[in-house]
Amino acid sequence: MSEPATLVPHAQSAPPIRERVKYDWIAYLYLLPAILILVVFHILPAFYAFWISTQGGRIRAFRFIGADNYLNALQAPEFWGALLNTVWYVVGTVPINIALGLFIAYLLFQKIRGRGVYRVIYFMPHVISAVASAIVWAWVFNPTGGIANRLLGLLGLPEQKWLLESDGVFKLIGQGFGMDLPGWLSGPSLAFVSVMIFAVWQALGFDVIIFLAGLTNINAELYEAGKIDGANGWQLFRHITIPLLMPTIFFISIISIIGSFQAFNHIYTMNIAASQPLGGPLGTTRTVSIFMFDQLYSQQRAGYATAIAILLALIIFALTLVQFRFFERGGQENAQ
Repeated sequence: MSEPATLVPHAQSAPPIRERVKYDWIAYLYLLPAILILVVFHILPAFYAFWISTQGGRIRAFRFIGADNYLNALQAPEFWGALLNTVWYVVGTVPINIALGLFIAYLLFQKIRGRGVYRVIYFMPHVISAVASAIVWAWVFNPTGGIANRLLGLLGLPEQKWLLESDGVFKLIGQGFGMDLPGWLSGPSLAFVSVMIFAVWQALGFDVIIFLAGLTNINAELYEAGKIDGANGWQLFRHITIPLLMPTIFFISIISIIGSFQAFNHIYTMNIAASQPLGGPLGTTRTVSIFMFDQLYSQQRAGYATAIAILLALIIFALTLVQFRFFERGGQENAQ
């Protein structure tokens, strides 16, 4: 006896080739405005910047010199000094911002009274104009009558020159304890540390908000299960919060490092407000961005400044790749 035939529904026929081509063209038409914006404002300027970096002379009097601008930058002590200052800035702001942002976000994530008000207070510095707030902070660090020196006076500590001080902060601390540290251990200048204090204050609110968003996505049942198993607050934070927040930490670290390498507005504003030259006292607050700005607008060396900008972009790109590999490896180890 033959088996009954199985009814197989007819598969939906694919649209004709002409209709598919028509749909593809419609999709490209929708993408065309975004593509034009990317080409006009991102891709073409990047190629134009590379072209300028191969030119010598002043604006409107360019001459082709090849890779000389790159070689001159890599051989210039000023460039390496500015890069060292930039590294000090990144090291002195990014880890502190991430640690403080995570700590404050974890506190504000708890059920406390008025936490909505606290969230607004912490986020306000990030909303305020960086230039306006930098001017206020320059007044705070004013060596004659500034709030910072008044607080030091109340604590019985000697007054400091803050934005006018070119000596390293570690050297100044060592002198307070009667120690004479060598130059390579002097650290960033006190003027640069003053700029870093402002940078931490200004960027902290953004990190807190992002961490709060990451904490909200963690399933509360995981904490309840951990408490049932006898885990204390530190163990919950270490074994649940930190591993599940790694994508958020990765995002904040990427954004913070890129932003720190490109920092300019508040450094420039605080130097000008303190009546200091563009690079601060003895060039101790001259980052790569400040050095590039000085070469472009003060020295009128457009090709050299553009070469410095491209070198900075390559450094940021390399550091971003390293961070991707580091966090990818850390995620694989956590998964195992």
